[in-house]
This record gives sequence, C-alpha cells and structure tokens, in this order.
Amino acid sequence: MLMLEMSGRASSPVLVGRDEQMAALDAAFASVRQGGPSAVLLGGEAGVGKSRLVSEFGHQAGAAGARVLTGGCLELGTDGLPFAPFTAVLRDLVHEMGADQVASMLPGRTTQGLARLLPELGASEIGGDPGEARARLFEDVLTALEHLARNSPVVLVIEDAHWADRSSRDLLTFLIGNQRAISGLLIVVTFRSDEMHRTHPLRPMLAALDRIDWVERVELPRLARQDTSELANRIVGRQLDGDLADALYHRSEGNPLFVEALLCCDGELSAELPESLRDLLLNSVRRLPEDTQEVLRVASAGSQTTGHGLLAAVTGLDEGALTSALRPAVTANVLRVQADGYAFRHELIREALHDDLLPGEHGRLHSRFAEAIDASPALVPPGRAAIEMAHHWHSAHDSVWALIGAWRAAAQAGRSVAPAERLSLLARVLELWDQVPDAAERIGADHARVLEEATGAALDAGEYERGIALASSALKELDPAAEPIRVAQLLRDRGHSRKHMGRREYPEDFSEALRIVPADALAVRISILLEAAHCLPHEPAEASYLEEALALARRTGDVVNEANALLMLAMFRAGPGKEAGTGGDPIELIAQARVMAERTGAHDLLVKAAIDESHLLEGAGEHELAVEAARRGTVNQDEQYLGRAWRGLLAINQMEPLVALGRWDEAVAVAEGAREVQLDSMPLRQATLQVLSGHIALARGQVSAAAEAVSAARELLRGGPHDDQHQLPFYAFEISVRLAADGSAAGIKTASRILTECDLTGSSPRYAWPVVTEAGGACVAAARQACAAQDEQLRDDTAALADRLRTIAEKLEVFGPAQRASQLTFAAADAHAALLLAAFLPSGTGSRSGAAADLRAAWDQAGAARDAVGEPYPLAQALLHAAESAIACADRDGAADRLQRAATLAARLGASPLAEQIAVLARRARIRLSNEEGGDTLADTGTGDIGLTARELEVLRLVASGRSNREIAAELFISPKTASVHVSNILGKLGAASRGEAAARAYALRLVEPAGPA
Repeated sequence: MLMLEMSGRASSPVLVGRDEQMAALDAAFASVRQGGPSAVLLGGEAGVGKSRLVSEFGHQAGAAGARVLTGGCLELGTDGLPFAPFTAVLRDLVHEMGADQVASMLPGRTTQGLARLLPELGASEIGGDPGEARARLFEDVLTALEHLARNSPVVLVIEDAHWADRSSRDLLTFLIGNQRAISGLLIVVTFRSDEMHRTHPLRPMLAALDRIDWVERVELPRLARQDTSELANRIVGRQLDGDLADALYHRSEGNPLFVEALLCCDGELSAELPESLRDLLLNSVRRLPEDTQEVLRVASAGSQTTGHGLLAAVTGLDEGALTSALRPAVTANVLRVQADGYAFRHELIREALHDDLLPGEHGRLHSRFAEAIDASPALVPPGRAAIEMAHHWHSAHDSVWALIGAWRAAAQAGRSVAPAERLSLLARVLELWDQVPDAAERIGADHARVLEEATGAALDAGEYERGIALASSALKELDPAAEPIRVAQLLRDRGHSRKHMGRREYPEDFSEALRIVPADALAVRISILLEAAHCLPHEPAEASYLEEALALARRTGDVVNEANALLMLAMFRAGPGKEAGTGGDPIELIAQARVMAERTGAHDLLVKAAIDESHLLEGAGEHELAVEAARRGTVNQDEQYLGRAWRGLLAINQMEPLVALGRWDEAVAVAEGAREVQLDSMPLRQATLQVLSGHIALARGQVSAAAEAVSAARELLRGGPHDDQHQLPFYAFEISVRLAADGSAAGIKTASRILTECDLTGSSPRYAWPVVTEAGGACVAAARQACAAQDEQLRDDTAALADRLRTIAEKLEVFGPAQRASQLTFAAADAHAALLLAAFLPSGTGSRSGAAADLRAAWDQAGAARDAVGEPYPLAQALLHAAESAIACADRDGAADRLQRAATLAARLGASPLAEQIAVLARRARIRLSNEEGGDTLADTGTGDIGLTARELEVLRLVASGRSNREIAAELFISPKTASVHVSNILGKLGAASRGEAAARAYALRLVEPAGPA
C-alpha cells in the first residue's frame, strides 16, 4: 500500500490487508528458489499500494539473500525514451559492481549490446541490421540476469508498466518468455489496472503473458472496511472512533492513498473535501514551505527522477538554498532520494503539480530544462540528453527546437534499437515541418530524407501500412533522374511493405527500382535483387533476380551476399514441393553456401543454411537426415547471441521429423527447450510448437491437452497472414482432435468447414496432403458410425465430404516418398469409407469378400509406404486397418501378423488409444498377441481392461444405435430403471459425459462395429 507521510505523523510500520497478495509473491519467490520460473503481474488502481507492497516484499527477499533490481517506467517512455526501466537497473548494477564486473558477465566480455542502453559501458555498435542488434541487446540483458542468478536468487521489479514504451514491453515479454532458461529469477511487474482502456498497448502484452504457465496475475483490490480502519489507526497511532472510521472508509472507498491524504495530522478527517485525487495530492504539497513548493513545481516538469545538478541548473539556486528547499519534501516523503537525484513518492504527485502549472509557467519551465540539458548533457544519464530535450521542447511548444530535438532524439532511438520510438519521433518532425520555415537548414536534411528515415523505421517496427504511405510521400518529392539511388531504395522498401500487406502491385516497385538504379551502384542493386527475389517466391522473375545477384556478388567479391544468393537459389530450385533428395542440386547449393559462410564468419547464414537444408530434407521424407541438419545449426554457434535468436526455428525443424519418426520423448524435450529460448512474441512459431506437441498428446490419449493446444494455436494464428506451413498443419491437427474429443460427426463438420475456407488444390502439396489424409480418416470413422446407427444424415455428410476429398486428391501433385505415403493412406481410407457406406445399399452390389481383400491390399500398400520413410505411428494405424480387412476376408493368420506388428509399435510409442483399439480388435477376433517380453496379452473376448460386462456391452451397442432407455429395456427384456443404471455405469467406465460421447468412444475403440462387410 502507499505510504504518504505528512508532518507530525508516523507512517504505518506494517502492511494492512495484503496477506493474500504477499503470500502470492512469497510463493513465487519460493518457486524460483527451487529452480522453477515464476513471474507476477501485479495490477491495481492508482494509489492502491502496489509500490508499497513490492517494496516490502523486496526488503523481505533481500533479507533472504536475494538481489533485488528495480526499474520504473516513465510517462516520458511512451514519448520516446526506450528501455527506461532496464537502463535504470543497469545503471544501478554499474554503480554497485563497476563497469568491468558487469562486462565480465557477458560472453567475450563485450558490452556493445548493453552499451546501447548505458554508454558508460563503452562504445555501442554503429550501423548493422537493427533486428540483429535488437536481438543482441535482448540476449545481453538475459545473459546478465542469468549470470547474477547463478550465485543468489534475483528479483527483477518493473514498476508502472502502463507507461512502458514498446521496446521495454518487448524486452519484458522476452525475459518472461525465457525464464525457464534461468534458474532463480523472479520477475514482478506492476501496472495501473484503471488505466487499461481497450486500446491500451499493455493489454495485449498482459493477455499473452497470462497464457504462460509460470505467470500469475495478481490484482490488488481496495481495502475492506476493517483494513481501512486498521490502516488509519496505524497512521495516526491511535484507535479511531467508529463514526470517524466509517466516514473515512466512505470517503476513501478503501483506497490507501485516499485514506492517508484525507487524514489530518490530528487524526481527524480533512475539513476541505477534495474533488479529485489530484487535489488531495496537492494538499500534501501545500503543507510544505513556499520555497519547497516552488522547487517541487519546477521538479514536476522534469522526469520521474531529476538529478540534483539538473534541478540546481533549472531553479538557479545554489547548493545550500536548494538543499534547504528540498529537505522538507524529503522529510514529508513527498520526494525520495534516488541515486544522485530525486523522485516523487508517487508519480501522481508529480502529475498533479505539473497539471497545476499556469500556461506560461509550464512552457517556461520546460524550456529551461531543455536549455540546461543542452548546455550540459552530463546533467542527465548518458544517452538520454537528446530524447529528454525533445520531450521538453515539445512540451514547451517551441516548434523550432521541438523539431530539432525530435530529429536528434530519433537518431538516439535508432542507436538504442527502438524502431517504434524512432518512428514516433520522426512523425513529430514531419508534423512540425510546416511550422518551421527553415526546417531543412535546421536539421541538415530535406523533407524527403525525413520521410526516408521514417520509412525505414516503419519497416523495422513492422508498421507496413505506414511504411507504404511514407515511402509514397517521399517518392513524390524526389526526381528519379536526379537521385536514382534514393528513389530505388524507397521503391525497394515500399515493395517490401506492400508484399507484407498483401498488395498485388508490389512486384512493380521492385521492377521500377531495378530499372532506375545506376549501373555502378552494385551494392544497392544486389540488395534490391535479393529483396525482390525474397518477395517473389516461385515467380519467373525470382530466378533471374537471384542469378543476377549471384553474378554481381561474385564480380564484386561480396562473399556474404554470394552465399545468401546461393541459399535463396537452393530454395527456388527445390520447387513448389519444397523437398530435395540428399544428392539434389538444392542440397549442393546449400553446402556451397555453408562453406562460404564458415569462411567469412557469417553466422546468420550458417544457421539459415541449417534451417533450409533441414526443411528440404524433411519435405523429402528424409526424417533422420533432417534432424541431423537442424541440430547442425546449433553446433559451434554462440548460443548467448545468435543461437538463442534462431534456436526456436531450429527446434521446430528438429521436432517435426522427430514426431514423424516416433521419437516423441525427444520431441517433447526439444519443444520445452524451444519455449525457453523464444526471442520475443512469435505467434506463428508458437502455433507450430503447439500443433506438434498436441499431436503427441493426442496420440498418447491426452485429449484435453490436445484440445487446449488447438485453442492456443488458433489464437496464435488469428489475425496473421495465411501461410501453408503454419495454417495447414493446424487444420489437419484440428480435424484429428475434434474427431477424438467430440466424435465423428464433429470431425466431419470440421473437415468440411476447412475445405470451404481453404483451397487445398492451390496449396503446397507438402502441407495439403496431411489435411486430406486426416479428413479421409474422419470419413472412415463417420462411415462406421453412420452404418452402425443407420444414421442417414451422417451417411450423406460423410459421402459428400469423401467426394470433395477425392476431387482434391486427384488434383494434388505428389513430390517425394513422404507425400506418396500420404496419397496412398488417403486412397486406402477413401476405399474403406466407401465400403462401409455401401452397407446402406441393397445387397448384391458385388463381391464383398473381394472388396475386403482389395481394401487389405490398399492398407498394406499405405503401410509399406509409411514404413519406407520411417513413420511408425501411421504405419501402426495402417496395420490395424489392414488387419481388420484381413479378418473380414477370413485371413486370420494375416490379421494376427499385422496386429502383432501394430501392437508392438503402439507399445513402443506409448500410443495408448491406438494400443487399446488393437487389443479390442484382437479380442473380438480371438487373436492372441504377445508383448515384447514374449508373454500373452490377450485374455478373452470381453472388454475387461475397460471394465464393461457382457450385458453392458450389449447396452452400449444399443446406445450407439440411438436407442432410448425404454427401447433398450424392451429389446433386452429388462426394466427401464435397470437400463438407466447400465447406461450410467457405461458412461462412467468410458469417461464419457453423454450418450453421444459414449457412442463415439465405442466406435473409436471398435467396441461397436457396423453391420457391413468391413
């Protein structure tokens, strides 16, 4: 809770009414001390006591041996001061440990990344890729925290996150997402919940963090009546009478800040009733001496923390006079001493004072701050002078210096890897341009140059729509004949943005850029060619662009771009199937690029080579080689920098083949590691991880976990651009989950919806075939249920879906053995569903034993194809279907062989639902199966492992056919009450919530079979 001391009053020595919230923080701290990750998001309205609670907790954690690091977000942060809380934390560390000791925590003792936040650590990198620089900075912060946590627990407190700039929010999200990589780190974030309006930028960040297992959201409510009275008693040092306590609670509504502000020094309520919190805060200030109030008014125009020297320069007071004026404010706890400056006890106090300034006074004070900083930049922390001056000149409404300051601050934001803040500052320059007649002379750049800089910032920030508008405006001001390079680069950037926005005209920008770029500007031309090729995949122009870029890179000796062009050329030559054999041309091109990257130390390209190679090998069905290629991307790489930024994608490229190979435990371990090292919010990659993990959960019978994975993946994919490699695997997974969780009718409905939403014939065959195959499997299950229950509607829906799938399958191309296996699996499923649906037709439509034999052959062929590419789970499924068909055509020995192989595979995989289906079919056919130790696993033809009696199995078959309890009773010659008891027992044993769910599970386990030939 917030403690606002007033003259003659003792502050409360303990917290009141916060036991539950303190317990949550204590539990989180205990968790990290045991090695687990933990983060607490602490929200509450202004004045409710978030800072007081965190401060008390920090003292306790410190006493327990933890290092407590605190950084506050500034209101100025949204106006152009990036990474403010982390800069404060870093400055405190340097002050405590020294710059050399901080440098020793980083690999190679290089502080170039952190120097972007704190120049005291040395020179920061100049130029380079902003994304890579940003990743390096994020990694440095994470590495520093990891180092600190090795010796003792670390509590990182980020206060007032509602004022956090975008860069701080991104870094905070990154740190929390990677907490599993650090043992002993607790992160506590405070924010004002009453400021969380619908469009507040913190809302989506909080929503995303809420989905992380180790993150707990804690709300700090207003105090209850009893707690309010206790707080007041402790403040005044005596027991308040009942009426006064009631009045205080009524007036304050349990807000601790209101309680403290309303109480007079004598313990009575303030005679003057404040109209708002601002007035209450100003009352506490007005009790101070006039010279103190004057200094506080000056300080209110500064930042959250204002240095002593800066305050002296702005007020014009000498050392003694300034100290005398400040002392009462510090004593009254209106100001806190912080490092070499002062901070208001609560930001609301500063806001109230600042809002109370007269218009002329307001502008004059901000001008004086800006002038003082300009005269002596050392008065503010290193690297903040330009940004703070920009804020002050803007607040002073001085158009000239506001423009100059924003231009300089934009350059500073660029060096701080803060593209969103840089874009905001450049937008201010453009807004002020017409108000300053000689703007170009003032900043040394024309209007078009500002637009160019803003275009680049928009691209870096992912603001593609704004990038298009800014680039278009700049192009109107430039003459291609006079400045072709500038125009060509703008066209390149606009084409990039248009591509991301799905604009069809983006190829025209690249074509025009290449037409006008001068012949001797080879470096620029190469960059345009590679960007154009990247944005024009598999279009005729891509190959020509890549060939030209490759030739120019070789002519100029640009080995890095030569390797980059080779990698892009490899992916182009892989074709739409995106697969390549081990000796194919694409793989050879990747090998050449890898050698060049190793020779030049181009680590980005080495990782890109591993990603591309593993991707192509997996598409070719070379699962083992794909795993090796992906793992090669993490070998001998600097995991503290480049490794972490790329390992999320490399992990996916390991996990996909591991899932196919049935090495599920390895895949789960890789997924856990990938979640620990995500650089920042990457929804598409996170969705892929959810889908791959969900497949394993579903195959192992964890249906609820798989359903949660569907929901999480759908949310992550929502609003993003359609991408076959992300969307189509999700669709295939969704069909299989709906089938398992909700029954065959739901599976059919889901598959039909997906075919309506997505044109599979125009999609990548690599990702389209699994969707078709899963939908085909749903048709088999639905046909089985429709046949058994004589459900004509389900029969018609299934037949309609099967027809659509057959049409799609005929049009889809097949590249490589993996896609061939999917094609054969669908063909067998299609034939199987057709044979089941034939039970609705009159008899005499052909040889049913012959049809069963043909179906057995189809499933055998599908199984052999799966076996050839090393995919044990779909192989076991095919063997089960083949065994079922073998039983139908009286091939008992063949059925036994197939079931034995399937049972062994399912047991090794831990695929319990599949193993259960295999066991049920074996019992029905009176086939004995042996386990891997050689013992028999078949008991009898009942369903003992599930617990159903023979009578219950009879009842279940009638339930599956849609009979009511009364109809069941009549058919089995039992009472309706007895039938009801049997149904209840069945639901319990099957773990089903409804009769429909019980029927779905019965069909899935083959406890109930259709009357047809299969």
